[in-house]
Amino acid sequence: MLNENIKNLRKSKGLSQEELAIKLNVVRQTVSKWENGLSVPDSSTLISLADELDTTVSELLGEPVTEPTTDDLKAISEKLEVINLQLAKRSSAKVKAIRWILISICALIVMAFAAFVVINGSYLDWNYNDPELAVAGTIMHGFEFVFVRLAPIAFLVSLVGIIITYKK
Repeated sequence: MLNENIKNLRKSKGLSQEELAIKLNVVRQTVSKWENGLSVPDSSTLISLADELDTTVSELLGEPVTEPTTDDLKAISEKLEVINLQLAKRSSAKVKAIRWILISICALIVMAFAAFVVINGSYLDWNYNDPELAVAGTIMHGFEFVFVRLAPIAFLVSLVGIIITYKK
């Protein structure tokens, strides 16, 4: 809701993201993140943003306009905290998904290496005068040749990715 309100009000004022960013003393990418729902402005910036867009903070947050109370800043702060928690949960879910994908890649690479050990190059003893066996054996040999050279790199990159996602 906040991101759509910022975007709609900015456009209705005829401001570009760059112009709004200059007025708020932030970079254009920050305004873009707000409008895409990737982050939210802090409470003081939210007040400045509301002033620049000629609206109230309550309207920016999508709340019905009521008489101002002394607890406005506290309410805004609580609402921003909820939004930040939602963004953190979404980010955490993405990191977990990436971590599991990387773990799956590592597991697949280990299983493929185990399969190659079990096969032990037995396809090399096939009768390559038979066209079907020649094609299948050549494909297997080509795959094994490429796999043995690239899989260790992919495995190490995946391990580094797993370690990085656990540090976050």
